[in-house]
Amino acid sequence: MTPAELLLEGVELMLFGMGIVFSFLILLVFAIRLMSAVVARFAPEPVPQPVATAAPPSAIVDPDTLAAIQAAIRQHRAKRR
Repeated sequence: MTPAELLLEGVELMLFGMGIVFSFLILLVFAIRLMSAVVARFAPEPVPQPVATAAPPSAIVDPDTLAAIQAAIRQHRAKRR
């Protein structure tokens, strides 16, 4: 085989491979759309549960813990300088 024939055969093989991959990807897109439509039709949407309102953070933390947190923050900031 001449180099030109080898090059032409390589290009043909490349185009054939790219065509196969492109076809598979198109098929995959349609399969995913079909599965999405089936799931949307047969699976009901979940009903959102009401979210319980939490108490403000200042009401949860007792004064001793708050003082310890503030002291730790002050100590950390003093070390950074």
